[in-house]
Amino acid sequence: MEVKVDINLNPYKDRVNRARVIKPIGKVTRVIGLMIEVQGINARIGEVCDIVVQGEAEPVRAEVVGFRDLYSLLMPLGELRGIYPGCAVVPSGHTLTVKIGRHLLGKVLDGLGRPIENHILNGQGEEYPVDNRPPNPLERKRINTILPTGVRAIDGLLTCGKGQRIGIFAGSGVGKSTLLGMIARHGSADVNVIALVGERGREVLEFLEEDLGPEGMARSIVVAATSDQPALVRLKGAFVATAIAEYFRDQGLDVMLMMDSVTRFAMAQREVGLAVGEPPATKGYTPSVFALLPKLLERSGMGRRGSVTAFYTVLVDGDDLNEPIADAVRGILDGHIVLSRSLASRNHYPSIDILQSVSRLMPDIASEEHKSQAGAIKDLLATYLQSEDLINIGAYVKGSNAKIDLAMLKYEEIVNFLKQSPTEHSGYEETLNALASLVSGGK
Repeated sequence: MEVKVDINLNPYKDRVNRARVIKPIGKVTRVIGLMIEVQGINARIGEVCDIVVQGEAEPVRAEVVGFRDLYSLLMPLGELRGIYPGCAVVPSGHTLTVKIGRHLLGKVLDGLGRPIENHILNGQGEEYPVDNRPPNPLERKRINTILPTGVRAIDGLLTCGKGQRIGIFAGSGVGKSTLLGMIARHGSADVNVIALVGERGREVLEFLEEDLGPEGMARSIVVAATSDQPALVRLKGAFVATAIAEYFRDQGLDVMLMMDSVTRFAMAQREVGLAVGEPPATKGYTPSVFALLPKLLERSGMGRRGSVTAFYTVLVDGDDLNEPIADAVRGILDGHIVLSRSLASRNHYPSIDILQSVSRLMPDIASEEHKSQAGAIKDLLATYLQSEDLINIGAYVKGSNAKIDLAMLKYEEIVNFLKQSPTEHSGYEETLNALASLVSGGK
């Protein structure tokens, strides 16, 4: 008896059609700055190519970023040293990937996801694409669970949810990295993924040893693309860290993604855009910068199974919260924490300006009692700051306004509640009890 087996060959036909049996080899015709002009290849945007340099053991990797006439424009994923006219260029046929697995916990990677420490085996882990699309909005679970950070000012007055995306906005030297380290050490996530994009080389080891510490490092993966790296490597550092966070999220874990900073990511994309020939738009930033920001920031958040709670730092130019990158990022994220230089100058750390900061999800996830207590504290703080000048010069007479009298009475207690040393951990229930005590003590 003849048995017919119905086999669907369409997926295999598609793979055969896409396979490159013969790879055309091109050649380098011109290098201008960091832009490599190549003739003779047929490669897609984002495809990785190998530039073969005679006398070098390893080829120079580069990525296709644009086209000009019949020439492909590549930018290096490393040093340009050794490249000369006529160098052979071989397309790889795929975009950048990174090997990810639990073996990376406690380790430091470079901007391309390669291990910096020699004792890590490159062959370990699962191959995972760096450039992915954000999750389908209809497949994202709603955020309904509180994520304690261990920082009183955040847990008490700016409560965050599991899967929320928050921006930390501040000028230079106000304490962004220290705050990230506190959250990484004391947060309740299963895995921390930390991207240091465009940081000074000196600060990487400082962050690992002082801000993160052994406790935080044990469950963290750090991706470091320092400021001396090519612009494309700094860009890829942000995407590699996001891909690692997505990998663990898809396994059903709760991941904490921390990126310092989105501003330097935007600056790297500006360098790439200007090199390709894009016209500068807002304050020198090219249009592609503002198109790329949501593609990066929307990849974090809730998934079908796990979650990626993300904290992105934004370096505010001249402490101007309305500068283009800060304004664009604030419109994409689910909340913002503003660090104040005036608070930092008074030795108030973490220097969170509670009145300028907001968590858009706190009204949905916090209890009514908690929201009422947080609102009362903010109201007292705002009242005191509005009358601070009158109080300091002695022009305010006690008894004139009961609300101002209460604000004066509680101000020092509120400040002490908001202050916290980097090594101090405050549990969520402990924070709520302190907040309730602070409010009830003034009634």
